[in-house]
Amino acid sequence: MNDHVSTHQAEEDARNDQILIWVDGALKPKVQATVSVYDSGFMLGDGVWEGIRLYNGRWSFIDEHIDRLFEAAKAIDLDIARTKQQVIDAVLETQAANGMTTDAHCRLMVTRGVKTRPFQHPRLSQQGPTMVIIMEHSRPKIPRPITLATVPHLRGLPMTQDPKLNSHSKLNCILACIAAQKAGADEALMLDVHGFVNTTNACNFFIVRKGQVWTSTGDYCMNGITRQKVIDLCRANDIPVYERNFSLVDTYSADEAFLTGTFGAQTPVGSIDGRQIGSGQMGPVTERLRGLYKSLVGA
Repeated sequence: MNDHVSTHQAEEDARNDQILIWVDGALKPKVQATVSVYDSGFMLGDGVWEGIRLYNGRWSFIDEHIDRLFEAAKAIDLDIARTKQQVIDAVLETQAANGMTTDAHCRLMVTRGVKTRPFQHPRLSQQGPTMVIIMEHSRPKIPRPITLATVPHLRGLPMTQDPKLNSHSKLNCILACIAAQKAGADEALMLDVHGFVNTTNACNFFIVRKGQVWTSTGDYCMNGITRQKVIDLCRANDIPVYERNFSLVDTYSADEAFLTGTFGAQTPVGSIDGRQIGSGQMGPVTERLRGLYKSLVGA
């Protein structure tokens, strides 16, 4: 397959050529929005980020996203140097400057800042953090269900790089995605250190078997906000849901599979490792959850 698609594929929107990007308190045209080559994020992937979606004037679950940003920053001993409300205010300022009301995506990034010398030690970042907000008009456009290929790259143990951490250091996931595309799939299905199905390189992963929704234990995946909302929606609407270990054997024989993430919400999976999942199209449980989620976010 050479017509690869992505879970983050969106409609082309010419307005994105003229967006203003928030860089350390200044709104700059896209072509002028830059950071230093000495920045910790560019040099070492030393930073944390969040993705947030705008639906009908509301940033969905923004408080939870900002809480997660600050938790991640604390975990890597990065001082954001702003309060949570100041960060939210920066998002709203960027939204207003770009005249966005719906179908927008915000990528909010904070790094340890500019280094005095091009080396690893965090004490060389002495100028304070760098914060950037990229906000684009973004309506998901995925023409067909996603195809996945299982890859050798694992979601690892917390003592290496905790997979719950939304860090700028995404090379493991990028290599997983490359391996999947080399195998002819769109994206990668990644296992945990015990060989159980865990997540994809970009999204959390669910299967449906005999009306039951299964996802991983959560021990080795990003603590996804959309993932949790889907679990909560299942529980509130009498859809059996289980956070559990399961294998590729369970996955191949599933009736449905779908991905969750802030950008695409719920994205159906058509095949895994060349095996068609269910009908190969969006299944009824996935479709129902999509409807429930749209109602939840007011989309």
